[in-house]
Amino acid sequence: MSFVPSSTIIAIISFILLYWFLSKYAFGPLFGIMEKRRELVQEQITTAEQNRKQSEQQLAEQKQALQDARKEAYEIIEQARLTSTKQADDIMDTAKSEASRMKNEAVKDIETEKNKAIAALRGEVSGMSVKIASKIIEKQIDEKSQEQLVDKYLKEVGGKS
Repeated sequence: MSFVPSSTIIAIISFILLYWFLSKYAFGPLFGIMEKRRELVQEQITTAEQNRKQSEQQLAEQKQALQDARKEAYEIIEQARLTSTKQADDIMDTAKSEASRMKNEAVKDIETEKNKAIAALRGEVSGMSVKIASKIIEKQIDEKSQEQLVDKYLKEVGGKS
C-alpha cells in the first residue's frame, strides 16, 4: 500500500464538503427537531408536575370535605339521639302523669261507690231494724225466743244481700 497524496487531499476535501452539506442541510433540521423534542419533553414534565400538584390539592380538598361531612353526620346523629332521648323522657313523664291521674280518678270512683254502698246498706239495715223491732214488739216474747227471732231475721237479711 502506497501513499497517494492526491487521494488523501481528495478524501479530505470530500470529507469537508460532506460535513458542510450535512451541517447545512442535515444537522440544522436534525438539531431543530431534537430541540423541539427537548422542549416538548420539558413541557410535558412541567405539565405533569402541575397536574400532580393540582391532584394533590384536590385530594386534600376532598379529604377535608369528607372530614366535614363526617363531622356533620356525627352532629346530626348526636342531635337525633338527644332529641329522641328528650322525646322518650317526655313520653314517659306524660304516661306517668296520665297513669297517676287515672289512678286518682279510680280511687275517687271507688271511694264514691263505697260511700254509696255504705249509704244503701245503712238504709237497708235501718229498714230491717225497724221491721225487726216491730216484729219483736208484736210478739212480746221471752228473752230466749227474742234472741232466736233476731237470729232468724239477721239470717234472712244476710241471705238477701
